Amino acid sequence: MTRTALITGITGQDGSYLADLLLEKGYRVVGISRRSTHYQHPNIDHLIGRIALEYGDLVDADSLANVIQRYEPDEVYNLAAQSVPADSWSQPIVTGEITALGSLRMLEAVRRHKPDARFYQATSREIFGGVEQEVVDEATPFKANNPYGVAKLYSHLMTLTYRDSFDLFACGGILFNHESPRRSLHFVTRKVTTAAACIKLGIEKPPLNEAGEPLVDDGIVKLGNLDAVRDWGHAREYVDAMWRMLQQDTPQDYVIGTNTANTVRDLCHVAFDHVGLHWQDHVESDEQFKRPTEIAASRGNYAKAKIELGWEPKVRFEALIREMVDADLARLSS
Repeated sequence: MTRTALITGITGQDGSYLADLLLEKGYRVVGISRRSTHYQHPNIDHLIGRIALEYGDLVDADSLANVIQRYEPDEVYNLAAQSVPADSWSQPIVTGEITALGSLRMLEAVRRHKPDARFYQATSREIFGGVEQEVVDEATPFKANNPYGVAKLYSHLMTLTYRDSFDLFACGGILFNHESPRRSLHFVTRKVTTAAACIKLGIEKPPLNEAGEPLVDDGIVKLGNLDAVRDWGHAREYVDAMWRMLQQDTPQDYVIGTNTANTVRDLCHVAFDHVGLHWQDHVESDEQFKRPTEIAASRGNYAKAKIELGWEPKVRFEALIREMVDADLARLSS
């Protein structure tokens, strides 16, 4: 019997990779996308005709209920969110409305209309915020310290609450940073790899950054805190962990990371070195791109996922960044 999976945020990085995976496994895949006048969704262009795409919004409970009732999914993956931590400082209310309350609306739609569906909630390393320990796992206390992290913590705790209160099969994936060539330009990894490609190719009209300015100006890309540390993995591998969580006998939460740490300086070094450039000649730190509060440097201990899910990361940080640079070179060349 063909299983049906519903994915919110299917046009994003994670949603598109998850759709690829589920189609390979024989699922019928339904995606929810917000209606807008912008109809270009490059992450899922290759999926057109292979998935059902419905319009809906996490701020509109009726639209979510309608899709659940129409397709009666076996699995629901709630990946949609205002997903840029830096933007949450300038948009704290919309972040709470979408990232926090949006997950509650999705949980309610499942509880009311398809309570036997298995539910995955995308939470985040940001729920640990400023916890000062080198390695974190499922037992680490939460200490969210920015509007995005607080919103993700709300969605994480509500998932646990619905699991305990209504016996829903609901899992929270506490994912550390994960990137790919499908990553949005709002994220520092893609800013760096795109900038390296633009400078190498001599692109005269580079894309705009989050401030609405050219990403590269006179051979320089401006970033925030170059000393910020992250645990970066590959999104294609992380969506496999999401699927594995919903195949278990009992619902649980899992930390998904690589248990490694690199700075933004490391990121710049790998990306620019890959195109034969010295990053110090092309990167500057700018106060406008720094967070009011920085998350503590930590690594994600995936030991529980390895034992119970049979999951572990395989793509190393350097290979990930080089893959992204190569993809940007190919995209900009064409």
